[in-house]
Amino acid sequence: MRHQYWSSPRWPPRANWKGFLRLSLVTCPVALYPATSEFEKVSFNQLNRKTGHRIKYAKVDADTGEEVDNEDIVKGYKVDTDTFIEVTKEELENVALESTRTIEIDEFVDRSEIDPRYLIRPYYLTPDGKVGHDAFAVIRETIREMNKVAIGRVVLTNREHIIALEPLDKGLMGTLLRYPYEVRSSEEYFDDIQDVKVTKDMLDLAKHIVNQKAGHFEPDKFEDQYETALIDLINQKRAGKPITAKARPRGENVVDLMDALRKSIGRDAAVSTEAPKKPGKKPRKAAAGQKEMLMPIAGKKPAKEAAAKKPAAKPQRKSA
Repeated sequence: MRHQYWSSPRWPPRANWKGFLRLSLVTCPVALYPATSEFEKVSFNQLNRKTGHRIKYAKVDADTGEEVDNEDIVKGYKVDTDTFIEVTKEELENVALESTRTIEIDEFVDRSEIDPRYLIRPYYLTPDGKVGHDAFAVIRETIREMNKVAIGRVVLTNREHIIALEPLDKGLMGTLLRYPYEVRSSEEYFDDIQDVKVTKDMLDLAKHIVNQKAGHFEPDKFEDQYETALIDLINQKRAGKPITAKARPRGENVVDLMDALRKSIGRDAAVSTEAPKKPGKKPRKAAAGQKEMLMPIAGKKPAKEAAAKKPAAKPQRKSA
């Protein structure tokens, strides 16, 4: 059951893929784990407004309307409106690709050469089992010393993907990459953008704003404001409080760009002066609010709910 942070044990990570990593004749068994998770986000079920019951989806035959058992469902490629080519699970498994069980490193490239549009999602790559750690270390340290990114191929969810491997602490981070046909050309979107001459004065003012806002990338400072607003909304509804719509910020038409830049500098300077006086919001406090809100919704008994609210038993969100 989702969101049982206070009672669920720490589950061991589950590999999405297991096989071998190979660099020429050097091979070692490895496991691939997802590096990100959506588990702790608030999620909703669909309900019948009249009864409050959950909506159940059934797989039915489009013509007969009868429900179809899972074992009778096969994949089909649509040729035209009423014609499909059926492909069974066994036939898909027989599409023999070496990358089904082996990540073969094909080449090494500079990280700067990888267009960000090709990045999909990150994974962690580790040795699988007690053997192969030496070979894994050799491959990892070679990539690190050469300051390169290794490019290979891996099959996930019955599709072959390009994967970029680079050292991360004691392991490797593998990032799935898109194929060229999956990346749209920017020309169809950018062609209509007007060529505007930006004056030096405007650029200098804009640079000053950037310098005022300069900082370092610290993910711990980020707070998911929408997630926090969802938690507040659900807590208010649980408490029977009326829900009032908040005023949406309105965009202003910029009449004088230079004037807007100058006002921005003054405003940002005032904000930066006042900021230390205000206690900053900590993401962990918002997370704790989510846990307190979600435990009763999960359907726990009153005794457990009361115990969960005691300071000593206050749950902690699992960190990534």
